[in-house]
Amino acid sequence: MNTLTKETKLTLLYIFIAYTFSVLMRMIWVYQFHGYAPFIYHGQFMINTNDGYYWAEGARDLLSGTHTNGLAENFYDKFHQFNDMSPVNSAASQLTALFAKILPFSFESVIFYMPVFLSSLVVVPIILIAKDLKNLNMGLIAALLASIAWSYYNRTMAGYYDTDMLNIVLPMFLLWSIIWAISTKKDIFLLIVALDILVYRWWYPQSYSLEFSFFGLILAYTLIFDRKNIYYYKLMAIMMFAMMNLSGFVRLPIVLAVFYAFKQEKLDKYIYYILGVAVIGFFVSGGFSPIWAKLQPYIFEGAVSVGKKGFKLHFFTVMQTVREAGHISFETFANRISGHVVTFVVSVVGYIYLVYKHKIMIFALPMVGLGFLASVGGLRFTIYAVPILAFGIAFLITEISSKMPTNKLKYLSLIMFTLAILYPNYKHIDGYKVPTVFNNDEVKVLDALKHKATREDYVISWWDYGYPIRYYADVKTLADGGKHSGSVNFPISFMLTHTQEEAAQMARLDVEYTEKTFKFEKEHKQEVEDKNLTIFSNIEQMTTDYGFKDTNDFLQTLKTDIKLPKKTRDIYFYLPFKMLNILPTINLFSNINLMNGAKSRNPFIFISRRFKDLGKVIQLGSNVSLNKQDMSVNIGKNRVRLRRFVRTRYDKQMKNIVNTQMIDFTAKLSLIYMSSYNTFLLVDEKTYNSMYIQLMVLENYDHNLFEKVITNPYAKVYKLKI
Repeated sequence: MNTLTKETKLTLLYIFIAYTFSVLMRMIWVYQFHGYAPFIYHGQFMINTNDGYYWAEGARDLLSGTHTNGLAENFYDKFHQFNDMSPVNSAASQLTALFAKILPFSFESVIFYMPVFLSSLVVVPIILIAKDLKNLNMGLIAALLASIAWSYYNRTMAGYYDTDMLNIVLPMFLLWSIIWAISTKKDIFLLIVALDILVYRWWYPQSYSLEFSFFGLILAYTLIFDRKNIYYYKLMAIMMFAMMNLSGFVRLPIVLAVFYAFKQEKLDKYIYYILGVAVIGFFVSGGFSPIWAKLQPYIFEGAVSVGKKGFKLHFFTVMQTVREAGHISFETFANRISGHVVTFVVSVVGYIYLVYKHKIMIFALPMVGLGFLASVGGLRFTIYAVPILAFGIAFLITEISSKMPTNKLKYLSLIMFTLAILYPNYKHIDGYKVPTVFNNDEVKVLDALKHKATREDYVISWWDYGYPIRYYADVKTLADGGKHSGSVNFPISFMLTHTQEEAAQMARLDVEYTEKTFKFEKEHKQEVEDKNLTIFSNIEQMTTDYGFKDTNDFLQTLKTDIKLPKKTRDIYFYLPFKMLNILPTINLFSNINLMNGAKSRNPFIFISRRFKDLGKVIQLGSNVSLNKQDMSVNIGKNRVRLRRFVRTRYDKQMKNIVNTQMIDFTAKLSLIYMSSYNTFLLVDEKTYNSMYIQLMVLENYDHNLFEKVITNPYAKVYKLKI
């Protein structure tokens, strides 16, 4: 009977310690908000990332059963409505559905805690890599740091239910299998590397670039250090087959067949031909084409032109407003990777020294490079560099400790240095008290809407809320976290920031044209693919159908009673109070001349929550104040008369009471005091008359166009009547 070696026992112990530490650190948020009602719904914590509701929707649909009555084109499409964008084919949804099915916990608990337990698995490949380098202490220190470093923790904390919970774990396992393959030259690692690629691609289809980078380094390593070793060519060949842009169900049997062939020594003389076939298969299958395409949107930004009929319409690009795609400072960059600037600098030096001592660690360079892409491409990439640079500082710590004169000083230095690099990250975790996406009252509105709307109805809101709306209300949306291009956002922005009549007519048009587009793409699938007609603007099609050559002229007709498409479904507007904070940003998407891209003058919107009543004057902030005596406002050095002063409040029955005082009909600005929200809102006339302000803030809706369905102070739902 085989017994575990001392090294194996120590490896398992270190994995257990690091994994437990990672999990416990992620439970700090749970402890901090234990029993906090706004973050809890139906007795369970809600998640704190918008995108998580996307995967949750897919898992929910997989668990709920068949909905399409056998009309689906593939197996998974049976579990959701046509065109509802439910990700039933995604790995995250499928794995979640499996866990929810076999584990004795509620679905909400599963999605909330999955990031905690899956992301902590990153410690396993880290310690296994260190085992190969004969430095388990380095592995433990690196695992402890990597598991809680700022950016990795932020994107894998409790409730951060997203693909990031395995997006570093899987490439780290791939790195481990590559390192062990090259170190041991064992055939089994040929298969393990290929299977790692298959699993990684299944989980995260955008893994092409990192896989290809690993392949490129292996090729360079082979040509420089050991070009006659046939094992490396086998490794590259099986990687190429695993990386082809084909279904995993096709690549898996190919990989198994190739591995079987490599076990036959008589076939070794054909290895170069097999590698050639693998490379050809990779490129012919389109394996390289997605690599650059996936990175471009995060590097280049600007207004985009969309149009299939030659209009060349100009839309505001969403990437200009996405924080994770923006440029970050060096301090933020360093903190997110290592927790502190000093730790980061030392980690870089340590990694360089580690590569010098163990050249095999150069294979980790693609992850470092992708992490450093954050300096120009946005903070989301920093997580890739976290575990590799953790190796760097951990290696220096073990090297310094090994020079100590006694074992006592050696272990004391290991502990002290480790605590020193962990402490800034712990402090970040302790202070990182992010809220859930929605609070309890906001979800109550959507849950009630679920029982009023059908699954074919549309709920219109800004794209930030698209995924949660679909999850809780089980309806369709026009925009969400994955569908929010400028051409998609323009009509929604137009609805929210224009008059009720314009908003109502645009809503009916955009929904019906969206469904018409789905139908067209389904009926002309081959033509769409061959002629690349997938880029489609509803606004352009509307302009053409209504006989205009200038989209601006068409938009002007929405102020009149135009003939609308036949109603095929109901439409609802979900208007949360928190949308007020991003109303200026929402306005950007429709405050543009679509024909030439020129931006119009931004409407005036000023929000004040930290104001001071000084007696005769209320200081609103940002050099803006209200003069109580004559009801004028000072903006900088300019005194401006108010058109009207509006005060809103909720009574005991939670009815919104609105009192309006007209002051100067010729003035351009109005001041709204939302007393129940402790908020002042200073706006121009266009914003005051916008659909969002009228329906959400004032509940002053046109009864011919809208019907009030559900309201509470946090969110309101209106049904479109036309």
